[in-house]
Amino acid sequence: MNDRIQIVGIGDDGYDGLTGQARQLVQSATKLIGTPDLLRQIPPTRGQRVVIDGDLHDLRRVIDECAASTREDVPAADNRRKSEESQDPQASTGGPVLLASGDPLFYGITRFLFESVGKEKFVVVPHVSSMQLAFARVKESWDDAYLASLATESLDRVVDRVRTAERVGLFTTEAASPAVVASALLDRRIDYFTAYVCEDLGTPAETVTQGSLQSIVGQTFSSLNVMVLVRQSGAADRPASGRRRLFGNPDDWFVQSRPKRGLITPQEVRCIALAELAIHPDSVVWDVGAGSGSLAIEAAALASAGSVYAIEMDAEDYNLMIENARQMESKTLVPIHGRAPDAFGELPDPDAIFVGGSGRMVPEITRAAAERLKPNGRLVVNVNSLENLLQVQQVLQQSGWQTDVRMINIARGCHQLERVKFEALDPTFLILADRST
Repeated sequence: MNDRIQIVGIGDDGYDGLTGQARQLVQSATKLIGTPDLLRQIPPTRGQRVVIDGDLHDLRRVIDECAASTREDVPAADNRRKSEESQDPQASTGGPVLLASGDPLFYGITRFLFESVGKEKFVVVPHVSSMQLAFARVKESWDDAYLASLATESLDRVVDRVRTAERVGLFTTEAASPAVVASALLDRRIDYFTAYVCEDLGTPAETVTQGSLQSIVGQTFSSLNVMVLVRQSGAADRPASGRRRLFGNPDDWFVQSRPKRGLITPQEVRCIALAELAIHPDSVVWDVGAGSGSLAIEAAALASAGSVYAIEMDAEDYNLMIENARQMESKTLVPIHGRAPDAFGELPDPDAIFVGGSGRMVPEITRAAAERLKPNGRLVVNVNSLENLLQVQQVLQQSGWQTDVRMINIARGCHQLERVKFEALDPTFLILADRST
């Protein structure tokens, strides 16, 4: 009797698509555990059939019972021999078998079982994932695609990630069907993908439907489907729509340069920086290294009767800043295409300065900008490296400034199975200084 539980993956083609090893495990299983749909695909066997309904707590209870029963069945004198035999999956027959869809290690139940029970309790015999089959059917590479299961991740989070992807593969659900996904994407103005819905892959009923997202909204599909999205050639990201905040708007509200996407000042860091800048309605503000303009645009909303001069030398980012300012109706933003510190020439002296960037010139740019700051003005410098942090501090201290530093670590929560997982952003530093009289 094997003291580990075999997890055997089954494709949409059912028992006929299993390898010889997988068939042997299923046929000799003392207990065959699975959902009604999976069990129906298996011909009669000698083992007891245990039906689970997909509830993870119910699955854990059944697994614990199986583990306890197999321990009782293994004589103590044979423990060492059985442990050695269990290292070879080919020899591990006759124990409980848990049926799973496709590759159990790819958005399957194994993550939950490994974390809650332990990896050592299981042997995995995978099948080809239906995700792999779907990309093969539409003849697209999936090595750099964004892949997700709507059974374990929220639709809102998936839609946000789809916005910036080139290719996308989604396991849909009855609640989040292809039509629902397409509708959610269109609601966020994401209409630049060609959609494929691959149904019943590997079976005689296999169907692949290709169309625009608009065409998918009005259709219904088999519950066994994978949705593949392919970005149309040359399509640019479009910012999300919704009710605008005074500041702290989500990152994806701003059009960004795709090769450099992610260099935007993150929403949470932006909020802290704007608070430290102490902007008043009539303030004059400089944003040096403005990029696509996220901080400058929100500073302009705070300086509603003042002026925000957003300086950016990269032509692509400069044009994106203009587009973002237009969409966000930033009336007090003055975009400047130029290189700092040369671009400071005729600008009015500022009440607040924000300097962002990662280049070697940041310390010298900070020195030149600080010299122009009005009495009682505020300066905030955002850097991502310790080297720039130390150099900026040194430059300001040599000029007689008192500085304060914040290291900001942000982790954003996302749902995974029945848990919340946190994805950390790279740490960043804010150097704060003011010119007090």
